[in-house]
Order: sequence, then structure tokens, then C-alpha cells
Amino acid sequence: MIHNRLARAALVLPVAALLLAGCGDPGDLRGAGPTSTAVGPTRLWPEVPPAASPAVDYGEADTETVKGVTAPGDDIHKVDPVDVMRAEIAAFPDLYTDDKARYRETAQRIKECGKKGEPGRKCPVLRAYYRDLTGDGRDDMVLGVRMPENQLGVRTYTFIDHKLIEVMATTDATLSVEIAGRDVIIRQPSKLAGYEYRTVWSWDRRQKAMLAAKDEILRVGATTPPTGSAPTRTPSASPSASGR
Repeated sequence: MIHNRLARAALVLPVAALLLAGCGDPGDLRGAGPTSTAVGPTRLWPEVPPAASPAVDYGEADTETVKGVTAPGDDIHKVDPVDVMRAEIAAFPDLYTDDKARYRETAQRIKECGKKGEPGRKCPVLRAYYRDLTGDGRDDMVLGVRMPENQLGVRTYTFIDHKLIEVMATTDATLSVEIAGRDVIIRQPSKLAGYEYRTVWSWDRRQKAMLAAKDEILRVGATTPPTGSAPTRTPSASPSASGR
């Protein structure tokens, strides 16, 4: 096969040379203009020793087992999203049920889920979406929950060793949530006019969790930040209780 390619190339080259000659191109090399000199990174303050521990404990690899929720054949489509949120509320009573709990309102509204009419529309649990995020050929579940102060809780679940595991949890002021390939992309408002935050969550096989693989601020145009309460961003949106 290689020899055939060489033979074809040998036939093509003379023809190409004739075509170039007919166009009056002298064939001289032409400059592409000035090229900037490559400059390697310069380390600042090399005398400062490297940190021995993280400056902030983001807890990106934290996961939670959803107790009391199972499904036949580990089919996540058969898991009731409301049951999943009720299990989360039971697992974190200080966060949801105490009189001074941050999301006590959400816990109260969960009681309206499943009811018809106006009470049912008060249910904070949104439609669940399904996609293979872990690459194992089975669907995983992405769940959204309305939280106070116009925040949105985003949770991702998968079955590991026949247990339903929460492998991602974040609560934040949110512009949109998207699934691209096997990534969950969350866009959040910024206090800077014309900019927004974007966090890309990706499955990490070693940690068996969705990690905030990319967290960046992007320019999106001359816009103004949303009115009302300032957006609250959890550092890298930890899946631990502090990141809910």
C-alpha cells in the first residue's frame, strides 16, 4: 500500500509543477510576516516553598450514598426523583429542617410534590434528565431543584455497586444548565457586566465522581448583571453538604 501511494505521488508532482509554471509563479519562498518569539513561563517568587495542603478544601470528589432508594436492575429511570430529594433532606436535617436552616422552604415545598392542582405546581423538584455521563453504557440522572433566593440545585446520580450514589451536587444562582457529550455545563451570572461564569463538570474514573474540570469566567457581551440579590458561588461547587 505504501508503494502505491508513492507511485501516485510521483505522477502527481510533475503535473502540479507544470500547472504552477503555466501560472507564472516563480516558486520562490515567501515570508509569512514577523513571528513572535516563543517565551516560556517565568516562575515568580521561587524562594516561596510550595504549599503542602490545598488552600481551600473544595471537596470535589465527595460523594454521598442515597439511603433507602433503589431500583430494579439498577435502572435509574425507575428511580423517583422526589424520593431522592426526600432522602437528601433526611440526610442533612440541619441544612433543610431546622428553624434556621438555609433551605427549610425547599423541605416544606417537597411535601406538595405529587399533589394535583396548585399545590403540585409548588413542588420544587424539576424534570429529571438522563444521559450516560460515566461512560459505562448506562444512563445517569441529572436532577434540578428550585432553591430559595432564585438559586438552583443541580444533582447527578449513578448506580455504583448496586447503590445509588450522588456524584455531583451544587447550588448556585444559575443562568442555564446544559449537557454536552458527557459533560454537565452550568452557566452562572457574574457581578461584572458582560461576563458570566461557566463550570464544566466531567466524570473522573479514578475518583468515581463528577469533578469541576473547568471553571472560568467568560465575556458574553455588554450586558448588565441581574438585579436582586448578588449571585452566590460555592467554591468549585463542592458536592459535600457545604456545597449544597
